[in-house]
Amino acid sequence: MALAVLGLGAAAAHADATLDRIKQRGKVAIGVVVGGGPFGSIDPATQQPVGWNPDLARDLAKQLGAEAELVQVQPSNRVQFLQSGKVDLLIASMEYNADRGEILGHAPTPFYRVGGTAAVLKSSGIAKWEDLRGKVVCASQGSSYVKPLQEQYGAQVRGFKTSSESLLALRGGNCVAAVHDATLIQPLLRSNAEWAAYAAPIRDEILPAPSVVWTRKGEADTIAAVDKAVQQWHRSGWLIATEKRNGIEPPQPLLTELQARFKAP
Repeated sequence: MALAVLGLGAAAAHADATLDRIKQRGKVAIGVVVGGGPFGSIDPATQQPVGWNPDLARDLAKQLGAEAELVQVQPSNRVQFLQSGKVDLLIASMEYNADRGEILGHAPTPFYRVGGTAAVLKSSGIAKWEDLRGKVVCASQGSSYVKPLQEQYGAQVRGFKTSSESLLALRGGNCVAAVHDATLIQPLLRSNAEWAAYAAPIRDEILPAPSVVWTRKGEADTIAAVDKAVQQWHRSGWLIATEKRNGIEPPQPLLTELQARFKAP
């Protein structure tokens, strides 16, 4: 029994090998979603990820004393990539909810707040979430919006591997609405002439939730190091400046709130 207890203690002491591995390699693999728009896209000139999520990933790596290795993930595979060790962390448009918190770890300080909204034809007559009852709605596989769309609003959800496929299905008339992060939908409708016939008329966002950096379960050292970096982002105003640099509108009020909190003595 004593040997077993000692063995458990040793395992606990070495339970979080991720931070050690990052320091040894000098690299950290971070999964990012680059579905288009200011939160993440591919620069056509360099073929490199650019935007909010890639900016955060690169600066987080810098604060961890490592080189950033950005790995493109999709909503359908991002959890698998983290759990299987293909990436060390996720900054991948994946907000906190209790179900995700059961299977993954995360830095407790959020870096943003995001909810879902619906893109629909302006002529659709849809004005509130309840108007989707019985109608076909496109979404990404693995999206947290699927459950409330089905259970609370009675929509018939069709899941797609990527948000781009979902939005293409909307344009093709395969659904009456495409529901994704408002941070994806709003810039698309605002700045892309191809979407002039579409709008996001539902004012309240579905499942507004904090955006966090995800880790594997039980990685206490990694979580502490990442959370320290996130708090520094707020304290210095770096997130507010990064939001502005990427042309993200309207500004997220949470950033101002958290900057004030972490700057306070």
